Amino acid sequence: MIKKLELDINTHRELIKYSKKKNIIFLSTPFDLDSIDLLNNLGLSIFKIASGEITNLPYLRKIGSLNKKVILSTGMSTMDEVENALNILIDNGTAKDNITILHANTMYPTPIEDVNLKAMVSIGERFDIAYGYSDHTLGIDIDIASVAMGASCIEKHFTLDKTMSGPDHKASLAPYELIAMVKAIRNIEIALGSSIKKPSKSETPNIKIARKSIVAKNNIKKGDILTTKNITTKRPANGISPMKWDEIIGSIASKDYREDDMIEFDKSFKTGKQFEK
Repeated sequence: MIKKLELDINTHRELIKYSKKKNIIFLSTPFDLDSIDLLNNLGLSIFKIASGEITNLPYLRKIGSLNKKVILSTGMSTMDEVENALNILIDNGTAKDNITILHANTMYPTPIEDVNLKAMVSIGERFDIAYGYSDHTLGIDIDIASVAMGASCIEKHFTLDKTMSGPDHKASLAPYELIAMVKAIRNIEIALGSSIKKPSKSETPNIKIARKSIVAKNNIKKGDILTTKNITTKRPANGISPMKWDEIIGSIASKDYREDDMIEFDKSFKTGKQFEK
């Protein structure tokens, strides 16, 4: 089956040319040393390392020596095996900043209970490195969740027809599903925003509408002490914030108020306690 699907070097060149035309990066995963040379001679800028090669020392050394960008898939591996592979790549010349590690599960399709997305984050934290997820689950839910958890790279199989012969088609996305996944991921990337908590541009006008001010609960005469019996909080937030409640309680009304009038704060007011003295 593999021999029948093999692509010769001229087909690679044709695909690379078409990829450039479509403004996408051509990517191919080598599974032996000769294939590494072939792809390197074709000018690939990124080398993807499949999960099965994570314990292949001569293979890792050779890719490491190229000092290209590397995507390292880690299915079936332990954290120590990931660390060993990472060190081999770095020790042989690949800059750490050029490496992205993908958490992965090599079962097609992957059972949801075996995804263990938290391990993806653990990889990023342990090695202080860019991370992502190589997904073989059905659907696009896990891919979206991965991006929300910090994944900078997603690998997902897609096919023109899930009923085609071969082991991967059933666990792959149809073109319309791939489009949906990409759109969802782009939305998540935008939605993640910054780590700063502040009112957004769209919601800022709602502050005055949704928040409240301190107002007269009933008619108040000038000189009355402001207490919980004659003031309350109501929308809109055009007046004194209820966070100033303790400063207002006990102060003296400097003017007459009708019910629902916003209370005006005068720092020169005497407090109720001072008034009582």
